[in-house]
Amino acid sequence: MAISSVIYNTIFRRNSIFVGTVLAGAFAFEIAFDSTVDKYWDARNIGKQWKDIKYKYVEKDEE
Repeated sequence: MAISSVIYNTIFRRNSIFVGTVLAGAFAFEIAFDSTVDKYWDARNIGKQWKDIKYKYVEKDEE
């Protein structure tokens, strides 16, 4: 039970620390989830997105 008492004393004992931990965890989860979904989306739609076909329609200025 030493681990549970350490977790309680560091995170759950003070409300401000608990709220900060929850907000930091939510922020980290959002970043991880968004990057994972973006990678999945790009893998499923390769060749159909603007970044993949842009070279066909945009002319480069040659000076």
